[in-house]
Amino acid sequence: MTVLLSKAAAATGAGMGRVVRTAVRWAAACVLTVLPALVLTAAPPARAQGTLSDRLKPGGTKPSDKPAERLLVEAAELVYDNDRNTVSAVGNAELHYGPRTLLADKVLYDRNTGRVFAEGNVRLTDETGAVVTGDRMELTDDFRSGFIDSLRVQQTVEQRGRVARVRFSAPRAERIEGETTTFENGTYTACEPCKTDPERPPLWQVKSARIIHNNSQRRIYYEDSTLEIGGVPVAYLPYFYTPDPTVRRETGFLAPHFVSSNALGYGIGTPFFWNIAPDYDLTVEPTFLSRQGVLGQAEWRQRLANGFYNIRLSGIFQTTPSAFLPGPLGPGNRDFRGSVESSGHFYLSERWRAGWDVVGVTDKWFLDNYRIRNQTISTDYFREAISTAFLIGQGDRSWFEARAYYFKGLSTYDWQKQQPIVAPVIDYDKRINGPAPLGGEVRFQMNFQNLTREATQYQEIPRTRSYLVSSSANGFTFPLYPTCTVFERGQCLVRGLAGLDTRLSAQVSWRRTFTDEFGQVWQPFAYLRTDVFYVDPNTRSYQNREITNLFSPDVDFTGRVMPAVGLEYRYPFVADFGALGVHTVSPVAQVIARPSETHIGRLPNEDAQSLVFDDTNLFQWDKFSGYDRVEGGVRANLGAEYAITTRTGFHVNAMVGESFALAGVNSFRRGDIANVGRDSGLETQRSDFVSRLQVSPNQNISFITRARFDQKTFALDRFEAGVFAKLSPFVPLDTSVIYARYAARPELGQSFRREGVQASATYSITPNWFVSGSLLLDLSRYLEVRDLYANGAEAYLLNPVGLPPDRGTRDKLYVAGTNLGFGYRDECTTVSLNYISSPRETASGLRERNQTFLLRLELRTLGEANFRQNLSTTTTADGIATVR
Repeated sequence: MTVLLSKAAAATGAGMGRVVRTAVRWAAACVLTVLPALVLTAAPPARAQGTLSDRLKPGGTKPSDKPAERLLVEAAELVYDNDRNTVSAVGNAELHYGPRTLLADKVLYDRNTGRVFAEGNVRLTDETGAVVTGDRMELTDDFRSGFIDSLRVQQTVEQRGRVARVRFSAPRAERIEGETTTFENGTYTACEPCKTDPERPPLWQVKSARIIHNNSQRRIYYEDSTLEIGGVPVAYLPYFYTPDPTVRRETGFLAPHFVSSNALGYGIGTPFFWNIAPDYDLTVEPTFLSRQGVLGQAEWRQRLANGFYNIRLSGIFQTTPSAFLPGPLGPGNRDFRGSVESSGHFYLSERWRAGWDVVGVTDKWFLDNYRIRNQTISTDYFREAISTAFLIGQGDRSWFEARAYYFKGLSTYDWQKQQPIVAPVIDYDKRINGPAPLGGEVRFQMNFQNLTREATQYQEIPRTRSYLVSSSANGFTFPLYPTCTVFERGQCLVRGLAGLDTRLSAQVSWRRTFTDEFGQVWQPFAYLRTDVFYVDPNTRSYQNREITNLFSPDVDFTGRVMPAVGLEYRYPFVADFGALGVHTVSPVAQVIARPSETHIGRLPNEDAQSLVFDDTNLFQWDKFSGYDRVEGGVRANLGAEYAITTRTGFHVNAMVGESFALAGVNSFRRGDIANVGRDSGLETQRSDFVSRLQVSPNQNISFITRARFDQKTFALDRFEAGVFAKLSPFVPLDTSVIYARYAARPELGQSFRREGVQASATYSITPNWFVSGSLLLDLSRYLEVRDLYANGAEAYLLNPVGLPPDRGTRDKLYVAGTNLGFGYRDECTTVSLNYISSPRETASGLRERNQTFLLRLELRTLGEANFRQNLSTTTTADGIATVR
């Protein structure tokens, strides 16, 4: 039963007290048997700023044009005591006033003082969603101010896409106007209490004599504080403040980082973040280094209405330049070294966007020497910074992309004059429905590329280790920049041609798929490809003149046209064996007729050097990876696919196929200036066999392998196999193992087979504790080491891009990389320790074993800290004179 009373009527004189109390008791009895709810609706106040105390005072208030906030009360019993001038809600009292809610066993309102007293399991939820609990609360009539005993506050916030709950507690606290809460002898943590022992200290907490939480400033101030880990004090701070957990950006100091290096000395970086405005900020980070001075870094970030950009500057006036090697092995005696990095991304309209990602450095060793990280920098064996600017447009069935590239080699053995500048490269792709009566789909593709390079890049086959430059440092001789001894076809490859190379390619194609009444699938297709080249090779400096011994390039304007027609046929046979699953067998045949490729070996090849023949490109119309080459001749591609799918999720997919050169010039038999096509498995009339097998017992486990077999001897030429398993919830283990073996390709400069295994796993010891690891094994490294000793180690003292003549590395099982780690993570804490060991090519040619310990500690909502310690086992490193 619900009873509606106005507050003005409820606040009548004492003469009506007995009537009111009788009516209330009668209503309460009905409520107990029907519905324990009682709603009080406030009459319009006499003035716009009237409070609950104004409306519940004897005599009530006068009406006003503006409505007041309504007080909704639910309780087992509502008692008016006119003698004491109080109103009590007893038994599971629930009071709603505006955005705030108060729950308690009993709530008493004193109309004389305008105070609200709540006792027993008190729970207050404010307009922010924060939940305040306590044994007893004394509040103002709008629940915004007051004192709280045995206070506990729980607030739910979202950080980095994850939901976190932060908790305050104190024996007594004061709440002022809903803006500031002062906790006396308070604690703060983001950890969940132990379910079996709530009194047990959380994993971490901050204990303070006073904690002041200011909602308007969105800050938390701590006075006389101690950080406890597992109940054990580990750090003391007399005063500090942190942003409210709801704050994503706040001016202040960020977590420092520490530096320890022989070349740099010991140091500490103290970044300061300045939240200037909601749309832009500035981070300034001085790093004080005992041996080199002060490294300054600053990053400006701004978000605009249609995008964002950032600029990052780094620089240092070195006090000890001699710690680094002289040129060309290092930066030399530079006093100032620095870098500029910038990125931007802007949405010009719903379909167009533009941006850039740029890195500029005073020398190629700076970023690595001073450990400045950038996502655009490759961190594999060969380090390089890629600067690009782009314009991209996307339609319903079209795509446009224009880019410019600048590649900066960041390793000592990189010769910048061999790096290309690509400006621009433009791609356009448009698809439309085919005209009647042809139907099907018509596709138009266009690619434009303009590329320049100062010095031609050569690669000798087989490698005899000839170099352009020889320099000495620390008693060692460092040969740099590989080249050829004999500039003749078959002994020297051209990886990049000096000069100007401009190409425009356009292709229009048509295809349509038919399915006849027998289930046979027919797909006729046709395309016309046109390429126009402008080539102006540079033969005037460095070793560029030697290019004339290798080939006679087509200079100035050259063109080629490639028309083609073809047909692809598939006939899937499907059988349903019930519990044994659905089985599908699909023979596939494809025939393409076209003239022979022209200008083979007389044009540059920049973008079509990564040719890998396998199951993924068996039925591609053109198997080259780029536009600089075009496949010609009449060719047939044959294959068959077999698949099984069961109701339990078991899946098998297998495929085998072969390609045949039927007529015309086999484009893969006649290698170009980079010998692309040779040793590919396609250079003979009958290609090698390619295959694929994938077995997935369920969605958590998958095994896949692909292989290429010699068409005459059936010898294994390429083999890749991988197992990917996620075994939880049965076993808390995620693992993967990948094995690869590739035969030698001497015509491409790969004199030995390449073989290796990579394995990784993460095992959850408990729901919180985990161990992880990865291992990279090089199973063919010993072959090159053995070859070095066969030719005499003295003839190969140091190798800038190869392998060290170390007798200890001649084992067939060589550990190339290791990553071991363990850690703990829960809703409030992440702790991890990782050991990383990986080889890295250096100026000396040694694969320096980079060894790094990385410790990371994150206290959710409070901050995080990282500590990285690098170790080295060699006496030289890139650009550095000595390393311990």
